[in-house]
Amino acid sequence: MKYINLTKGKKAMVDDWNYEWLSQFKWCLSSRRYAVRSVCLKDLSGRRTTKTIHMHRLILGTPDGKETDHINGDKLDNQISNLRIASRSENMFNQRARADSRSGVKGVWWLTRYKAWESQIRTNGKVTHLGRFKNISDAIDARNAATVKYHGDFARLSNHI
Repeated sequence: MKYINLTKGKKAMVDDWNYEWLSQFKWCLSSRRYAVRSVCLKDLSGRRTTKTIHMHRLILGTPDGKETDHINGDKLDNQISNLRIASRSENMFNQRARADSRSGVKGVWWLTRYKAWESQIRTNGKVTHLGRFKNISDAIDARNAATVKYHGDFARLSNHI
């Protein structure tokens, strides 16, 4: 594994065999925390446009209409073993909980009205209610079990608080 320097003092991890090829370009840290570079293109009429190239998509050769998933959630770990092609919904399966989440766990939140933790999961646009629980650990267990069942290889399990 080797590192490629980005802007803002950050580095992207890449496999040894991709290092020389990728290091010939100037890479930046995007506002969404990905390694990117810009390319200036001219169309047939001579107009210039700028295209953003994402390092992880370039490495995997991700086709249009698909996304590249970082298996461990680290957007700067661009080793082939950490990348896989995914649909939009598959890529969303292993998204982390929102920063403002009270429980810190995706799909688990506190219901003041019932004085209980609620757990649910969304798959293929359908929400499945998993139950209400007095103990947050039980709500997390229910969510983790459903995550494995419905999201398979794309499951991101949550730790108990």
